Amino acid sequence: MNINVVEENNVKIAIVNSSDILITDVQSALDFIATVGFETGCTRIILNKSAICNDFFDLSTRIAGEILQKFVNYNTKIAIVGDFSVYTSKSLKDFIYECNKGKDIFFLPDEKRAIERLSRV
Repeated sequence: MNINVVEENNVKIAIVNSSDILITDVQSALDFIATVGFETGCTRIILNKSAICNDFFDLSTRIAGEILQKFVNYNTKIAIVGDFSVYTSKSLKDFIYECNKGKDIFFLPDEKRAIERLSRV
């Protein structure tokens, strides 16, 4: 896991890159939040969708809701970046749409948009 910190509008954002899957369940999400927070002091994180297990994107597993609730509970905003058009599930598309209307969790196409979004919420 490689973590870079950028600052935009006086807001520090951790950009996490990894070739490994970092988040597979609630415990790994908590470990991820704690590690990034400890190493960077950031409460805003950008993570590529490839670092999250595939079950996350199958809403019937309920993993997405459980994991994202931990980010909210620990006051950590996250932008998951990648191409979400590959998913055909209407419920997942609705979920992503609703998240993007909020202020804590975002599904965005690239780091640039993620930095813009996390630096203004």
